[in-house]
Amino acid sequence: MNDLRLSRAAHSQIQDPTNEIWTSAVSAFEAATKYRLGKWNDVHALAMSFDSAISQEGFQLLSITAQHASRGGLLPGDHRDPFDRLLAGQCLVERMTLVTNDRAFPALGVETLW
Repeated sequence: MNDLRLSRAAHSQIQDPTNEIWTSAVSAFEAATKYRLGKWNDVHALAMSFDSAISQEGFQLLSITAQHASRGGLLPGDHRDPFDRLLAGQCLVERMTLVTNDRAFPALGVETLW
């Protein structure tokens, strides 16, 4: 993963072979949805072959469970983005750190790395 948009700290943790890197099925849904709606045109390849892309990076796929969905849906506050709420629910249930610079996540109780 050589994405120049990543922070040094995030890149370092992703490249560290002792870390397991998980990618959420929520991200596949978000990429496909935003591509379809014309809001994120540069993710065509990712939207079309998400499984293959994460596999090539050596990442694991985190499926969505009812527990993830319930936890995200019940989070307090007025944050309305369902993708963010599902990701937050997954991180909280699985006790995972989310690689993001989105300031909404700490407000939802999620540990972030950037």
